[in-house]
Amino acid sequence: MPPSAKKNKPAAPGSPVSMADLARELGVSMTTISRALSDHHSIGPAMKQTVLKLAKKLNYQPNHLAAALRKGKSKLLGVIVPYIEGRFFASVVHGIETEASKAGFSVIICQSNEDAAHERRNVETLLSAQVAGILVSLARTTADAQHFEKVRKRGIPLVFFDRTLEGDHVNAVVLNDREGGYRSTRHLLEQGCRRVAHFAGPQHLNIYKNRRQGYLDALREAGLSPDEDLIVYSNMSVAEGAGGMARLLALPQPPDAVFAAGDSAVLGALQELKRRGRHVPQDVALAGFSNEGFTAITEPMLTSVDQRTEEMGQAAVRLFLELFRAEAGTFAARQVVLQPQLFIRESSLHKRG
Repeated sequence: MPPSAKKNKPAAPGSPVSMADLARELGVSMTTISRALSDHHSIGPAMKQTVLKLAKKLNYQPNHLAAALRKGKSKLLGVIVPYIEGRFFASVVHGIETEASKAGFSVIICQSNEDAAHERRNVETLLSAQVAGILVSLARTTADAQHFEKVRKRGIPLVFFDRTLEGDHVNAVVLNDREGGYRSTRHLLEQGCRRVAHFAGPQHLNIYKNRRQGYLDALREAGLSPDEDLIVYSNMSVAEGAGGMARLLALPQPPDAVFAAGDSAVLGALQELKRRGRHVPQDVALAGFSNEGFTAITEPMLTSVDQRTEEMGQAAVRLFLELFRAEAGTFAARQVVLQPQLFIRESSLHKRG
């Protein structure tokens, strides 16, 4: 094919119109097209008008991501969450998108699916996309967080939310999980419960460690010694909640209440109690954590700790913006701590004694 024929080849039908297509149509360079579209002073009014008219005619849409990659910067904010189904992370992401949009940023969302290796790939994907910052909540299986060092070394603002790394150098937005665990356990004790069990999540994650500590705080305040037989460690799934409840019921002295560090686990406990013909809260009172949507439609409805999800997402973006706008080396790492709210429902309301 002669070079001239190749040069004048039109764009394929239905394919997006590019700057190269505009340049071929007008017989000018892509540099001229680019400068005309960006209103550069080196391009005369007549050429700018010609380019804009053709762009409108051919429905040209600028590729902002490609432009950002060429310049080495973008108005993209990367977000990594363990999963998007359910109320918690979906609501946090809604808060992130709302606040980011106000600041002129678009959001790229990745799911780790609670897998550390997948989370590492998410980080690489976002770095390749030249994101301006990354907001992340750690996967349940992330014990080694070295993959985030690459983000820091590139000078990209990194903000954790909910599930965070330990240490003073971490920028994060968290709930006061210890207070949430304390309030929930204290409420069960106020109902007359004295053998309060706890479904605890993986203790290398700050949220589960702090919720367990709040549980222990409330027991000690009530003059009760912690009983390790009443603490069940699990991955917080519905199935493990059911299995944990079965193990607790097999004890010589079963619990009269359960505080779970996650709503899925307490839902599993409710299902197991119903399967065995036990009544909630008369036989065993239940309380969870996260205030997932299903907690208000189960029978009975489940008491749970609300995590201020949209506020968490909005606060994470505001913290990112502070980092983004600060001069290198001038921003001291800090944590934003939100206070929990206990939603008391039928599953825990039964005064004893």
